[in-house]
Amino acid sequence: MAIFESLYFYATYIVPFIFILSIVVFFHELGHFLVGRWCGVRVDVFSIGFGPELFSRIDQHGTRWRVAAVPLGGFVKFHGDVNAASVADHDLIATMPAEERALSFYTQKVWKRAAIVAAGPIANFLLAIVIFTAVFFAFGREVLNPRVQDVRPGEAGATAGFEPGDLVVAIDGTPIASWAAMQRVIQSSAGVPLNFTINRGSNQVNLTATPTLREIKTAFGTQRIGMIGLSAAAAPSEWRLERYSLVESLKLGLSETWFVVERTAAFVVGLVAGREAADNISGPIGIAYMAGEVAKVGIVPLFSFAALLSVSIGLMNLLPVPLLDGGHLLYYAVEFVRGRPLSEKTQEVGFRIGLAMVGALMLFATANDIFRKMLG
Repeated sequence: MAIFESLYFYATYIVPFIFILSIVVFFHELGHFLVGRWCGVRVDVFSIGFGPELFSRIDQHGTRWRVAAVPLGGFVKFHGDVNAASVADHDLIATMPAEERALSFYTQKVWKRAAIVAAGPIANFLLAIVIFTAVFFAFGREVLNPRVQDVRPGEAGATAGFEPGDLVVAIDGTPIASWAAMQRVIQSSAGVPLNFTINRGSNQVNLTATPTLREIKTAFGTQRIGMIGLSAAAAPSEWRLERYSLVESLKLGLSETWFVVERTAAFVVGLVAGREAADNISGPIGIAYMAGEVAKVGIVPLFSFAALLSVSIGLMNLLPVPLLDGGHLLYYAVEFVRGRPLSEKTQEVGFRIGLAMVGALMLFATANDIFRKMLG
């Protein structure tokens, strides 16, 4: 019995987690790889995962493509790097012949190094756009009309004058075509007065409601969102399937990706300001759980989750923390302004600080996942 439970857990949670993380990591590293090759840098290793090597092959350019045992990331190791974090091996570079040294990452002009580093997060954003676009184009979207079913007494919606049957057509002058679109505006606007344009029978009514900040407990953590106390009319007649052309799908893919970027950035700012709960931060355990839960719904939601994860990883890597891509870009910005790179000692200290920060964040996120699971 225990064996079947283990197999069920592996198939339900671990396999979807490894699947989507491998896709996201592969495209992130592929961004570094392709721009590195374009800039004339030799790539020694392209690895999916860390730790012991499971299998590998060497291509005609001498790059070792490997899959490792721990599928929690990956790396591209350029010629002249001492490790996977693009720390230069200065002793090795000094002994290289001139033609070989010209192929190392460290000897490239600062704009080339910056382009190579930035290509990883950019690839994550492009991957999200492609996934969202493909999903919209291939499957369309189930849309629920923004019609009110119930108005909870004492909430902001009741105070504003909402009534059952009201159809929201605009918020602050911006057209609203779905309940989900309305929710997004309300949830991100706690404390902000919103002007709703309502179709009520044959009349058009303007109402002003201010969403109240509420904490909602979910399986994925505590969410702090704005609410006005309305519930949707979910009768079959209120649903419709919208199909999109390729151009329309691309516009929606760009919009959806930008929405994720905005909300993630707003969460980070809110976290620093104390407006967001830190227990929303998830590590590998939490991501695996979410991937499994989404996979139960279907393959399309799983790909959409992969797009969301791709944006999150892209943004995280842009944080100005040594060890991450954003930390390298910060170094290159300083080098560009100064006209020379920071000293090896300074970069080494920064690397150690960044390693400690990332390690602490991973421990905190993993502890969050464990406590969330225990309390849930």
